[in-house]
Amino acid sequence: MFTAAVKAIQFRKGSRANYQRMEDAGGWRTAITADLKAFIEAQNSVFLSTASADGQPYIQHRGGPPGFLRVLDEKTIAFADFGGNRQYISWGNLTENPKFFLFLIDYAHRGRIKIWGTATVNEEDLQLIAKLKPEGYRARAERAMLLNVTGWDENCPQHIPQRFEVPPQ
Repeated sequence: MFTAAVKAIQFRKGSRANYQRMEDAGGWRTAITADLKAFIEAQNSVFLSTASADGQPYIQHRGGPPGFLRVLDEKTIAFADFGGNRQYISWGNLTENPKFFLFLIDYAHRGRIKIWGTATVNEEDLQLIAKLKPEGYRARAERAMLLNVTGWDENCPQHIPQRFEVPPQ
C-alpha cells in the first residue's frame, strides 16, 4: 500500500518514520486473528471494492444477517453472493483483476477494518454455496466469493459517528 508516491507524501508531511517502523516490523498484518474473525462474522453490511483491468474503481455494498461473512481459515473470508441487480460489475472486474478491498465499519462501537487481497468467484461448487448461505435467509445464493487476505489494518475511531441499528420489523 505504501507506493513510492505514498511514501513521498508521508515524508513531506512528517509521518514516514512511523510507517517505516511498521514496515521494518513486517508491515501489515496478514493472518486473520480470533478478534478479527469475531469482528468480520458480526457484520451485516460491508463494502467490496474491485477495479477493472484498466484500473476503473468500483464499490458495491454486500449485506446479509450477521455471519453472512465466514472466516474459513487465517487467510480466507467467504460469502454467498446473493442475486441482485444483475449488473455483475464486481464479478466481471474480478475476472480481469483479482484484487479486492473490503471495508467493514461498526458504527455502534466506532470500529473499522480494511482488508485487501485477491478474490475468486465460484458458481460451480453448489455444496460450498449452500454451506455459505445463512440458514433461514431468503435471498437466492448464486455463487461463492472467496477472498484470499494478503493484508489488513484497523483504523482509529476518530471521525466515525456513533450510530445504532434498528432491528428488522
